[in-house]
Amino acid sequence: MAKRDKVIVIVGPTSSGKTELSLQLAKKFNGVIISADSRQIYRHMDIATAKTTKDQQQGIIHYMIDIADPDQEFNLALYQQSVKNLLETIFADNRKRSRPTIPFIVGGTGLYIKAIVDGYKLPAVPPNLALRDKLETLSLDELVAKLHNLDHESKVDLRNKRRVIRAIEVLFTQRKMVPEIAPPDYEFLQIGIDRPRETLYQRIGQKINGMYKDGLVKETKKLLALGYNFASPSFSAHGYKHIKRYLDHKITLKRALELMAIDTRHYAKRQLTWFRADKRINWVKDYSEAEQLIQEFLR
Repeated sequence: MAKRDKVIVIVGPTSSGKTELSLQLAKKFNGVIISADSRQIYRHMDIATAKTTKDQQQGIIHYMIDIADPDQEFNLALYQQSVKNLLETIFADNRKRSRPTIPFIVGGTGLYIKAIVDGYKLPAVPPNLALRDKLETLSLDELVAKLHNLDHESKVDLRNKRRVIRAIEVLFTQRKMVPEIAPPDYEFLQIGIDRPRETLYQRIGQKINGMYKDGLVKETKKLLALGYNFASPSFSAHGYKHIKRYLDHKITLKRALELMAIDTRHYAKRQLTWFRADKRINWVKDYSEAEQLIQEFLR
């Protein structure tokens, strides 16, 4: 059997410490970081998406950050193709290097990661804006019922209205949405960061306080001034809609930050449920456990 190129994947819920761990590991193993965060792809959206600054990146190359404007259409298929191209380039260049570069795919957007690891064959169905407008008027329960009438085995996240609408849109075109799987010619090591729930929630609170101090209100004002539609999918990052409600004088700043913390905790729970379902993920508590796994994987 031919030797396969190796990719390391770092996953976990928001605020679990993926960024810090991936930077340490990338420095140790001559790595580059490919973001698997569906909101860090957007320009001008830095604080609420917890992007690493140039200083924080410590000279480590980062990909899939700041590649689209907030009002641009960017979907799973585009992400998958972009990362596929990146991996092909990295491994082709490695043939000429004495010390190979190790790609680290890092993030909490589970569907992005699964599309890469499992090699989803995604349907190329263009957006149907007229249909979307009609579907937006329905409740989530009504949309789920409509989706199940079309395909009762659909694997889409039924709690995510935007993804349910997209699934219906695809099904109207193809009458079927069971993603075919064709795993790429890479070997993956998936590592998850295991944090006690209490610790995770404490870190979420600290992170939100840090975002406020770093200028989340100012950043939200800037995005409003640029004229972006806050109903766009890009603004589902926790923070902007909460702060906009404060700026619209609908809630106090204190309440906006409280709601942001509540919604972020709920999101972290959904992420954990998603990742725990994948038995291929190796859960670690600290850097040394992750380092040992990688040493064995690359040996």
